Amino acid sequence: MAVKIRLRRMGAKKAPFYRIVVADERYPRDGRFIEEVGYYDPTKEPSVVSVNAEKVKTWLSNGAQPTDTVKTIFKREGIL
Repeated sequence: MAVKIRLRRMGAKKAPFYRIVVADERYPRDGRFIEEVGYYDPTKEPSVVSVNAEKVKTWLSNGAQPTDTVKTIFKREGIL
């Protein structure tokens, strides 16, 4: 089972916001997930990001792989 840290799209049409979740890579994008570790709202100016760094570091140490977009968010927040 490969575990990914990725974005889950939520919100209305043309007004998305995203939850940062830990999920098995075989699950659909907006489907089942293991744990929610934060959220990202790109529609605000500036973008709003809230991440539980402790949970993220625990998942990364257990072998979870962040997607490219999530990796960029983590670098901007100083987690990676």
